[in-house]
Amino acid sequence: MSAASNLATTPFIAPVAATRATRPLRFITCGNVDDGKSTLIGRLLWDTKMVMSDHVAGLYKNGSNDNDGLNLPDFSLLLDGLQAEREQGITIDVAYRYFSTANRSYIVADTPGHEQYTGNMATGASTADLAIILVDARAGLQEQTRRHTMIVSLMGIRQVVLVVNKMDLVAYDRHAFQAIADAFGAFTKDLPLDQVTAIPTSAPQGENVTVPGSAHMPWYNGPTLLDALEGAEVQDDGHTGFRLSVQRVARPDESFRGYQGTVSGGAVAVGDAVTIAPQGLDAKIARIVTFDGDRSSAAPGDAITLVLDRNIDIARGDMIAAKASAPTRVQEVNADVVVLTAQSLNPETRYWLKSGSRRQRARITPQSALNLQDLTWSSAQTLHHNAIGRITLHLEDDGVFDPYAHNRATGSFVLIDPDTLNTVAGGMVVEAEAKPGATPRRSEDTKETVTLTLPLDLAQELVRHDVLANRLDEVEVLETNRRRLGPEAQL
Repeated sequence: MSAASNLATTPFIAPVAATRATRPLRFITCGNVDDGKSTLIGRLLWDTKMVMSDHVAGLYKNGSNDNDGLNLPDFSLLLDGLQAEREQGITIDVAYRYFSTANRSYIVADTPGHEQYTGNMATGASTADLAIILVDARAGLQEQTRRHTMIVSLMGIRQVVLVVNKMDLVAYDRHAFQAIADAFGAFTKDLPLDQVTAIPTSAPQGENVTVPGSAHMPWYNGPTLLDALEGAEVQDDGHTGFRLSVQRVARPDESFRGYQGTVSGGAVAVGDAVTIAPQGLDAKIARIVTFDGDRSSAAPGDAITLVLDRNIDIARGDMIAAKASAPTRVQEVNADVVVLTAQSLNPETRYWLKSGSRRQRARITPQSALNLQDLTWSSAQTLHHNAIGRITLHLEDDGVFDPYAHNRATGSFVLIDPDTLNTVAGGMVVEAEAKPGATPRRSEDTKETVTLTLPLDLAQELVRHDVLANRLDEVEVLETNRRRLGPEAQL
């Protein structure tokens, strides 16, 4: 039997008891538009008794005439909350819902399938432990199905449930299900996915969602969707040691200086040795302060204020990390990106790069683009809308990264257009290692900046001067009301 055939009959591991103690399982639904994502999750919420009584009547009122005469509620309304989503019958924004069973709790992100909203899908995938990839049994794998699957893989998700939906519309044909399962297995055979489980479903009727659909699909003896979720594993939050990106410096009075942020990797305890990146300065943790008072330690996801044993010049965007496993300070990194806007990535543009709370300037050099049909990479000089590609980032100042495979928070970034302030791409760092033999830049090699405080009319004359006329993209303007305009300011 081929690997693709094994996909549909993969042995299923029963859920382990006492998973309640772990954090909620985060999962997303993705796939092509109109494959039934919102309806499937709405049905899951309905069957797990997570629908409030005051919603039930409204669901029946809106769904009784729209579900092929089945007198069923419109389950998609539990997820599609925007008026535009209800009018068009599509998902636009990411809808997050929380529910629980006797074994564990869940956070589900229902993501849009339309090409135009690929960026929203990538956002939902960035924090997920598992992906449910839906396929319409009548249509099979579509380009957007392949694109979402590849994004899932790039985002580090290693558990996938392939849901072949709308089986009732193909007369519950086993061969239709198996053909899609085989095609998906062939497509993903070289992707780093640890577990793929294929399940045939009919979302409105709830078959194989929380209860077996044996009446119409006696040929299927695998898990239901809920079974697969109950047995899934919560993904580790990082393998890099302690990381905290400083979001704010707390200085309520002269006797207290704390650095606030959320732990994005590893654990920290009072007395631990840490380093401040990118400066490379060392200190020890003197206090860990929270809303509920001082603590002796903190874990990933905790929002804390750190007090160090000595005064160091630390600002928003700096990182406090374990000294024994400090992040890499680099000026070039290789990364995979998903282009999120209609404009192509331009090597001549000085993008704003934002990673965690750190913002800095960067240029890009496209290296290759992915062919979604056969998953081959080919050389590329430009990357267009919805393209998945590999680039080299050239940073104007030292950057601090970990490989995305080691830590999602410190290995991810977005590129922002300096003129429109639109997010043009989301990226995952592939390599964050200093080049062999590389040396830090000497001060004479570093671009110096000068801050001038001038009346606005005099500043306008200055930037019109021949010396600055061709370098306006390097000028930042801070008005007297302290609102930073950036290089796109029209003087």
